[in-house]
Amino acid sequence: MPSIAAISKIDFPHKLDQQFVKEYVRNMFANDFPLVERLIEAFDNTEIKQRNFCQPLSYYDLHHSFHDHNLEYIRISLEYSIKAIEDLLLKAKLNKGDITDIIFVSTTGLATPSLDALIINSMKLNPNIQRMPIWGLGCAAGVAAVGKAKTIAKVNPDAIVLIVAVELCSLTFLRDDFSKSNFIASSLFSDGVAACIVTGDNHKHSKNISILTSRSKLYYDHLDVMGWDFLDSGFKVIFSKDIPTIIETRIKEDVLSFLTDNNLSLSDIKNFIFHPGGKKVLIAYEESLGISSAQIKNTRETMNDYGNMSSGTVLYVFEKFLREGFEDGYGLMLAVGPGFSSEMLLLDMKN
Repeated sequence: MPSIAAISKIDFPHKLDQQFVKEYVRNMFANDFPLVERLIEAFDNTEIKQRNFCQPLSYYDLHHSFHDHNLEYIRISLEYSIKAIEDLLLKAKLNKGDITDIIFVSTTGLATPSLDALIINSMKLNPNIQRMPIWGLGCAAGVAAVGKAKTIAKVNPDAIVLIVAVELCSLTFLRDDFSKSNFIASSLFSDGVAACIVTGDNHKHSKNISILTSRSKLYYDHLDVMGWDFLDSGFKVIFSKDIPTIIETRIKEDVLSFLTDNNLSLSDIKNFIFHPGGKKVLIAYEESLGISSAQIKNTRETMNDYGNMSSGTVLYVFEKFLREGFEDGYGLMLAVGPGFSSEMLLLDMKN
């Protein structure tokens, strides 16, 4: 079966304390957003302690055009993707010439040629690498990318598939958008870059993490739950308060169906590798699935330490499992995203 060889992540040099960001946003919104004092406690309710930012806070003091933001998105994405890939290759004990495929996922900036082409050109990777840039899956894209890498590696047992997830959410922040959704997003989202290697059967690794199967789900008539409204000034966030409720009412049925189809139950899952959408989302997971806080400890601690980095966050969670240890047995990867959609992966994890 295709397997996960290694994962790397980026800690940006501008990591900030959540309380510091809280006061910064309070001052920014104070004169133009009447609800600021009533909603400011949202920063505390997230349970986030630190946030990963690709720029110093002084960058956000100034007005930037979408063009300027996007140039920074391309520059920073390329620089830190290369750093993450180099670290990843060392962990996986692979050479850059070994990579057969690259999947690049992002939803927070635009580039054509796509970032995978820029990465291949800058690192002088094999020019015959098969490329798959994916845009628009949002928070679900990290899990979706591993699922697509599994499909590639199952067809080609010699495959070494590189996944790169880049989300620079802070660069989408609209300084003059004094809406509730923008305010709440400013308490939650941050920046992240992660990379992962998935290989075919002809490659062996120190840990055996096999990708057994995957499942995608799109929920009809929920297109307005999360996403972007594209304005002349940039990406305006769409972020519904109904997300935890949708998870609580829909996810359990989908998870149980997925496991039942693989002759498993929730009690068989030893490692829960979930995307932490926020405190309320984590509570919805716990209450709907009947799992304990201890079972999603790595998910919660990743959110505490980094914030919600969209697609890359679940790979940060997985990296924590690999670094700090996991139980032998089945693992379940889960993330939700725009559409409204969910992505799941079933893993067999052995030390």
